[in-house]
Amino acid sequence: MTVGILALQGAYEKHQQHLKTLGVRSILVKHPDQLNVDALIIPGGESTTMTKILLSEGWFEDVQQFAKTHPVFGTCAGAILLSHTAGSPKVKPWNIIDMEVERNAYGRQIASFTSMISWKSNGQIEQIPATFIRAPVIISVGQEVEILSEFDGHPILVRQGNALAATFHPELTNSTRVHQYFVEEVCHQLQTA
Repeated sequence: MTVGILALQGAYEKHQQHLKTLGVRSILVKHPDQLNVDALIIPGGESTTMTKILLSEGWFEDVQQFAKTHPVFGTCAGAILLSHTAGSPKVKPWNIIDMEVERNAYGRQIASFTSMISWKSNGQIEQIPATFIRAPVIISVGQEVEILSEFDGHPILVRQGNALAATFHPELTNSTRVHQYFVEEVCHQLQTA
């Protein structure tokens, strides 16, 4: 299996390091012809900038179609792009996960923080660190969306079918648990289906 990491902006190299730690082959995707991968991670950054780049370079639809049919994992800005409503005319969400998000809901970059969060994996409650940087808040989710973790009363890690979204940055901590879940649960389940 090869996981692509959309390398337009954001901490895509940190995602690649986590995948390497897990023994997963990955490539940085900088052009649409590199979408011949098995899964895709959409990192944090600026959802408005990512939308603008993908539209101006003519591969917005390529990435959107890929996300509809392959395992995808969006963090922060990536989660915004996977949503159906992003609350900004400058962002064109892909409508992959039935959720409404509010951009930058935790405030400016100076208000960034790391906190321990709880999530349920394989029937076990785990504590993992989560870094929030100008993070979005998930305001609502549809019935098909599984909430894996919450913080301050809002979902922060959700899954719908082949798509996983985190409003935080798991790549900026030492924990590889969220990436491991994506590889072992989301990607593996679809490969064996």
